[in-house]
Amino acid sequence: MKILLPNEVLLEREVSKIHAEAENGSFCLLERHIDFVSTLVPGLLSFVSEGNEEFVAVDAGTLVKRGSEVLISVRNAVRGGELGSLRQIIENEFVRIDDRERKVRSVLSKLEADMARHFLRMEEHE
Repeated sequence: MKILLPNEVLLEREVSKIHAEAENGSFCLLERHIDFVSTLVPGLLSFVSEGNEEFVAVDAGTLVKRGSEVLISVRNAVRGGELGSLRQIIENEFVRIDDRERKVRSVLSKLEADMARHFLRMEEHE
């Protein structure tokens, strides 16, 4: 499994099991599962490596399982630490960033619509 951030490979490990959260709920992947693609939501990703369960707080992203390879590409992630602190990071940072981005997208959509109306009016007056 590889966890990829925009500017680095955060983690690369051999794993036997992965738990992650998608838009429609959480899921578990094992080595012999079929190839799979999922959009991830901000949450906890857990995996078992060498018999030990480890946790990573992940922001929104994509998980792709192809054969024995699993690639996870996310905007932001934080490794390890106590579960409570990772949960707090998810709630405070990742969800807040998503809310801010939704607001920005909404403002940009309104701006684009206003510009389109303006150009249509200009064409009507020509």
